[in-house]
Amino acid sequence: MSDTPVSNQARTEVKVPAAGKTSTLPSDSMEGDYIVSTPGKMPLTAIVFGALSGILLLAVVGFWMKINAQNTSLAESKNRIAQFESATEQLHAQLDEAKADSAKLQSRIDDARARSDRLNSLVDKTKAGAAELQVQLDKARAISDGFQSQMENANVASIRHQGEVEVAKTQVTVMQTQLGEAKTDATRLQAQLNESRANASALQEKLGNAERTIAQLPTARR
Repeated sequence: MSDTPVSNQARTEVKVPAAGKTSTLPSDSMEGDYIVSTPGKMPLTAIVFGALSGILLLAVVGFWMKINAQNTSLAESKNRIAQFESATEQLHAQLDEAKADSAKLQSRIDDARARSDRLNSLVDKTKAGAAELQVQLDKARAISDGFQSQMENANVASIRHQGEVEVAKTQVTVMQTQLGEAKTDATRLQAQLNESRANASALQEKLGNAERTIAQLPTARR
């Protein structure tokens, strides 16, 4: 630009891009010639920058929402894992309790079986004792029957032989005494046999109760 001062009467034409027209302005208030640009239209760079800023903002918002959703999903997953672990611990506790109950039940079953075996042994011994007492009772009855037959024969002989009456009476007395002892022995053996049978019946009843108890117990899990 020239340093020569411009005459006051000269007018400088300033192009102002407003609505595609030029306007002529006086140069009284100006020191020189300037081309003044007015923002009639937004530059393309500003439009592109604004669009990119909006896209970036949308991307940031979307990324933030995605991260928030992932955090929520992660928290829910952690809650589900915690619930699953709690349920697993409860199941383990229930399983341990069930195993303890099963062991106790198995112990009760073993005790009941042991008692049943002992009762079976006692029943067998009692039955053997009763059989032996029955044999002794049969022997005593046979002896008693023999004494009875001998006494009857003695009575017949005493009738037949009057001269031997005293001897026969003496023999009869002895035989009666022996017969009384034999009857006493037979009575005693009969009482022992009855007592043995009663004991056998009681043991048999206990054995039946034990077997019913074992049958009512549930089978233990192994």
